[in-house]
Amino acid sequence: MKNNLAVIGECMVELQKCGQHYRQGFGGDTLNTALYFSRLTQRTSNQTAYVTGVGRDGFSQNMLAAWAAEAINTELVFELPQKLPGLYAIETRDDGERSFHYWRNDSAARYWLRHISADELTQKLSAYQWIYLSGISLAILPDDCLEKLFTVLSACKKCGCHIAFDNNYRPALWENSTKAQQAYRTILSLTDMAFLTFDDEVQLYGDQHEAQAIDRTLALGVQEVVIKRGADSCIVVTPQSRHELAPQKIDNIIDTTTAGDSFSAAYLAARLNNVSIPEAILAGHQLAGIVIQHRGAIIDRELMPLP
Repeated sequence: MKNNLAVIGECMVELQKCGQHYRQGFGGDTLNTALYFSRLTQRTSNQTAYVTGVGRDGFSQNMLAAWAAEAINTELVFELPQKLPGLYAIETRDDGERSFHYWRNDSAARYWLRHISADELTQKLSAYQWIYLSGISLAILPDDCLEKLFTVLSACKKCGCHIAFDNNYRPALWENSTKAQQAYRTILSLTDMAFLTFDDEVQLYGDQHEAQAIDRTLALGVQEVVIKRGADSCIVVTPQSRHELAPQKIDNIIDTTTAGDSFSAAYLAARLNNVSIPEAILAGHQLAGIVIQHRGAIIDRELMPLP
């Protein structure tokens, strides 16, 4: 059976600083993962859908065209005529680390859930075997939309869908850490596969060691916990096993913007096509290692290790 994937989140207009100028593109954590997943799985006939809100402006129309060109299904992209996509700018230091500036408080992606009923959205999403979203997918939503999303995801689980969640904790997007922790407990109680950047777990919970994050996540019922640690070893724990694998050292680091998103895409693509956990970790490291050697969220297709 094909494991088709619906990805819920936000795509923004990206401004990447290049010298004294800015190059315009598109990006966002879940969109990055959706696009790389689509590229990696087209030959295995997996289908990828993106679920979000856009406007009717030129930027939004260009986004839709770009997603279609990447074989991403846009039937669950909602057009909100009075809204625009969010915008962010990236400035990258010489060591490859970056800082971001955001303009997204009234973006279309925050309000799309008000334009479809919970029952209809459940029906459409439950046609996909897997649903992927992130902490940012949750954080940008108003309270009523967040509650509706949890209702829909719970119903989808009852229909047999699996859920993958990437923690991507951004404190500035949350009213406070208590509210974020509550939302994370809710989503993780529905999650089958969790991608946790350990630095984000430290920020949110004050963890001192990976074992704290792993134990807390397994206790909520997650069956596969993937701890992403950048240049350090990735740890994957299930109720029955533990795996740990370090990435190859990369000397030519240009831009780490999408390292975690691309790792998640490659790992998920491998696992959804019955690849073992060690091989999936290797696939994640391989793609992330290539991505961080180039600027911007999305690298050219020709640079990717496609199956």
